[in-house]
Amino acid sequence: MDDLRINDDITIAAWELTESFARASGPGGQNVNKVSTAVELRFEAERSPALTGPVKTRLRRLAGQRWTKEGAVVIFVQDTRSQARNRELARERLADLVRAALVVPKRRVKTRVSVNQKRKRVEGKKKRGEVKALRKGPVVD
Repeated sequence: MDDLRINDDITIAAWELTESFARASGPGGQNVNKVSTAVELRFEAERSPALTGPVKTRLRRLAGQRWTKEGAVVIFVQDTRSQARNRELARERLADLVRAALVVPKRRVKTRVSVNQKRKRVEGKKKRGEVKALRKGPVVD
């Protein structure tokens, strides 16, 4: 297995990746019963020297259930009938996940509603209430 290149700066070494194969479910005829086409790609993210601490934290959040207790990301692919294509898809999905974790989220800047905006909102509500009140007919006893 080759190293997995994420971008110009980051490459995941081959020793950090483990592949295992299993029989896939779904269509495939007799082929599905005898050929192990499904791929389970395991990336030891927690021990990876290629990723920084903040990237690992974001990766853990993005991976969700694919993150194991041991700190590995597990990607399971059984989309096609070809083992080679499933391997490619698994590697692409892992690379996309790591690329997404590299993006630093923009900090949210808190904003305050101005006093004038609050006053306008209340006036609008009062005006709307008056319009609705005028729709009612006169109260007859």
